[in-house]
Amino acid sequence: MDVLSDVVAVIRSGTPRSALVRRHAPWGQRFPAAVGSAGFQVVLQGSCRLFPPDGSAPVALTAGDVVLFPHGHAYGLADSPTTALSAPVCDPLDEADLHASVSVGLPPQDTPAAAPTVLLCGGYRLDPAQAHPLLRDLPDVVHLPACLGRHPELRATVDLLAGELGAPRPGTDAIVPALLDTLLLYALRAWFDGNPRRDKGSGWAAALADPAVSTALHAIHGDPAHPWTVTALAARAGLSRAAFSKRFADTVGRPPSAYLTWWRLTTAARLLRASDAPLSQVAARVGYTSPFAFANAFKRAFGTAPGRYRRHRGAPGEGARADGSGGSLTASEASPGR
Repeated sequence: MDVLSDVVAVIRSGTPRSALVRRHAPWGQRFPAAVGSAGFQVVLQGSCRLFPPDGSAPVALTAGDVVLFPHGHAYGLADSPTTALSAPVCDPLDEADLHASVSVGLPPQDTPAAAPTVLLCGGYRLDPAQAHPLLRDLPDVVHLPACLGRHPELRATVDLLAGELGAPRPGTDAIVPALLDTLLLYALRAWFDGNPRRDKGSGWAAALADPAVSTALHAIHGDPAHPWTVTALAARAGLSRAAFSKRFADTVGRPPSAYLTWWRLTTAARLLRASDAPLSQVAARVGYTSPFAFANAFKRAFGTAPGRYRRHRGAPGEGARADGSGGSLTASEASPGR
């Protein structure tokens, strides 16, 4: 897999949630912080105001805007900047209704009914032990404004999701999770393609834009079992060993050998969660010829033996040391945009 695809493959856990929500003014909704979570909101019809996590001035959102909240900070949405925000009305971890189409509020009876604001919103559960550093490089709010001719794949995915949620048919429960993963990937791609910091030489936007570093990352992600060395990766990237090591560390944030080890063990954790393959096979698939060496490396990184990790299936608390952060990408309220 390529790097962006691996981000979703590694962090995904459980079934994503989504909803198509029609809101009638006046309305305001507060979305509470959820540690280690993320979600999205898409304005399909009408307009609203976003109250950012940092408390800055409300941001106008119009039809076609896509907003991603990668770190789970609190935010608010309302029909106007002066409308009060109400408290959340349900548990963001409640999965009773994974894919919904609902209306919130009623149009006034004594005045002509105004067109509702229609939002497509949702989120995912993430493996609490597998937060990818690429996601940590994102800002608190990724706002992708609607712009004619830009991000056509993202717009097409939004249309497909809206259609499935607005008129569920046989197969919707299988189609929607795949479309939600696709939406996340297209949103990440759009942000990294347009990130203005990419030319400053550091961070994952710079890493993916740098041909040499990107080549090495794709090699590592594409075949973690290969006996990669820093010299071999430098040759693949077309640089000297010293120049490659410095450029890789400056952009990715850790030396190539450290990143290779981290990715191998991260991949191993995913395999332990998703399969019952013998530990020797898991070790071999991530480049360890000795199951004992693999077990020792895994325990150093995750704080628990691979067998115990598998028995607990990476439950919260298992593996927190591997990345220093955890969390679940979930959804909130009737509009699960958390």
